[in-house]
Amino acid sequence: MTIMRLALAILAVATAGSAQAQFDTSASSAYVYDVGTETVLMEKQSDVPLPPASMSKLMTLYMLFDALRDGRVSMDTRFGVSSRATSLGGSSMYLTEADRPTVEELIQGIIVQSGNDACVVVAEGLAGSEEAFATMMTQRGQEIGMTQSTFANASGWPDPRHRMSMHDLGVLATHLITEFPEYYGYFSQESFAFDGRVPANHNNRNPLLGLGIGADGLKTGHTQEAGYGLVGSAAQGDRRIVFVISGLSSTNERAEEAERIVNWAFRQFVERQIVSQGQAVATADVWLGQTNEVGLVTRDGAKMLVPALSQDSIVAEAHFTGPIEAPIEDGQELGSLVIRVDGLPDSEIPLLADRAVAAAGFVPRLKTAAGVLLDQAIGAAGAARAE
Repeated sequence: MTIMRLALAILAVATAGSAQAQFDTSASSAYVYDVGTETVLMEKQSDVPLPPASMSKLMTLYMLFDALRDGRVSMDTRFGVSSRATSLGGSSMYLTEADRPTVEELIQGIIVQSGNDACVVVAEGLAGSEEAFATMMTQRGQEIGMTQSTFANASGWPDPRHRMSMHDLGVLATHLITEFPEYYGYFSQESFAFDGRVPANHNNRNPLLGLGIGADGLKTGHTQEAGYGLVGSAAQGDRRIVFVISGLSSTNERAEEAERIVNWAFRQFVERQIVSQGQAVATADVWLGQTNEVGLVTRDGAKMLVPALSQDSIVAEAHFTGPIEAPIEDGQELGSLVIRVDGLPDSEIPLLADRAVAAAGFVPRLKTAAGVLLDQAIGAAGAARAE
């Protein structure tokens, strides 16, 4: 493996990265992620499975959006309401067994009113029972990369078998945003008055909506065991972040901490073009080819976040195994570009051949082979004399 440390002069970065500003959160667990650059900005016990409370309703919504995408239901489809759904306590749409809510009403009832009854109605409508739906939630979660989540119900009702990591909640939120943009607007809906029932439960609990900081979703959660939590997202300019916090002591602390994280994520980092599309960042030797070397480029260039107030260097290394034997195809993956910034996880980008290199003809290959044999013979003779 050849590791070539690259001079910053060949990179299109104007300012250097450094240690990110020190930042901590009073949340017992947290995860902050920049969607565009796929950069994890902060993690705190983010892979520990914890009780997610109503934040896990996002998985129920994902399953419902999946059913809409597949055509199994439409926004006008009406679901029946069971006695099991109406008997569940906690946050509610206050459905009765006589109701036949539409899918769109249930989406709003889950997002805005955090309706436990609405979640049971969705589960029974899609899977026949809440138990079967919970099994489907766990399987689907694993399919989209959630490795520390198991579900026992559709609502987040306390159960020792019902657990999610903050990392998984961030993964889920990102999927909701990127896979279902047509439904994402419901997450910024500030009130929903389903049939005018119980006015005290008409308002969205997300404390960041309406603050003018770009916050537009997703879901709060609270139980005595989990504390107060929030899965949030905000967009400013071309950037979008997703964040998850849990274990806070009050609604006020949740609101203050969420706003503090949004401000930190947008003000302490700037997006930089590190490598331009098509820019050769290194060259690799070629074995038995019509040319002796090939340039290494990235497919689409590379952007990444760097701390805004730092002066240290970004470290960029080209990793490949050389010499590379011809023939080489144009665009063939030959190695990777590893970019390191203090305080952030490494970024690794594939390096591709910038052109095709055909294999050399018979005579050049014969000469090369003869040269190798000659070098080996000279080396052996030298070793014999030394002995």
